[in-house]
Amino acid sequence: MRLLSPFQLGPYELPNRIVMAPLTRNRAGKGNVPQAINATYYAQRASAGLIISEATQVSPQGQGYPLTPGIHSPEQVEGWKAVTKAVHENGGLMFLQLWHVGRISHPDLQPNGALPVAPSAIAPAELASTFEGEKPSVTPRALDLNEIPGIVEQYRQGAENALAAGFDGVEVHSANGYLLDQFLQDNTNHRTDEYGGSIENRARLLLEVLEAVTQVWGAERVGVRLSPSGTFNSMGDSNPEALFTYVVKALNRFGLAYLHLIEPRVNGNVTLDDDSTHMTSAFFRPLFEGALMSAGGFDRARGEAFLEAGDADLIAYGRLFISNPDLPRRFAVDAPLTPWDRDTFYGGTEKGYTDYPALES
Repeated sequence: MRLLSPFQLGPYELPNRIVMAPLTRNRAGKGNVPQAINATYYAQRASAGLIISEATQVSPQGQGYPLTPGIHSPEQVEGWKAVTKAVHENGGLMFLQLWHVGRISHPDLQPNGALPVAPSAIAPAELASTFEGEKPSVTPRALDLNEIPGIVEQYRQGAENALAAGFDGVEVHSANGYLLDQFLQDNTNHRTDEYGGSIENRARLLLEVLEAVTQVWGAERVGVRLSPSGTFNSMGDSNPEALFTYVVKALNRFGLAYLHLIEPRVNGNVTLDDDSTHMTSAFFRPLFEGALMSAGGFDRARGEAFLEAGDADLIAYGRLFISNPDLPRRFAVDAPLTPWDRDTFYGGTEKGYTDYPALES
């Protein structure tokens, strides 16, 4: 079974090709610090070939939801050290996903009640998440040109902090309508300077972030996530095929550990009935020279078929890993899968987080 076969990912030999996808769970502690329950949760899932952490903000400005962990304070680094230690003690490998939400925030979550930042002053249609519940989104502030090097530095420092926290690598989150994706796509980027207009200009920030992060980690321990067909967080582009063809080809110069693509049939945390767009991993496979990871509503059979067809090297599973901490074991023996409880996805404590049983129990 190809899902259970080993795979060489940069310097690491993965025991299987089953990746735990990044999953926002909103269970960080005070100060957005990872806590003991988070270490337990990830350690339970250490049999994944690779764990990618939940999206983790690189600065206070990068936060867009309550109780999401950060990687910008000493306390957060210490909290993550306990997580990576627990994962490593259970034989796992773990990358940290570096995140800045851009406009998908609210003054309630921003330092000193400031406006969220974005490439352009265009508000998302979605409601914003705050500690007081959902509120109408605000129009963000467009970043000044002289602020953009500071954004790159936030990612570089986040990468440094992830190294100090004991991770095995990092993934740059450039998907799902967050800041780097907002720069890429022309419905959110109306800039007229060197970070707007042409595809090359709109891709500039992502490539500068990757230059900075790969200088910290080495490219063989850095991945990047894209959602070429995603409309989550009010995203869209006038020519997505041209945009993402350029971006994927441009990534080849780095020699990254992997490219992580979200399939069209998934939008946010919802699986769609219509996945008719052709911009799947199979479309990008000939364009990217490295390892390709695909995510998006896979089950055992569909993941296996995708690998057999050569459309990806690794399959990332999200919701199935939430409710089946020993997912590779269950796939190996074709055991029944525990259904997930969507009501416990975001926030809360042990219920729906660390209390899903392993097969043996």
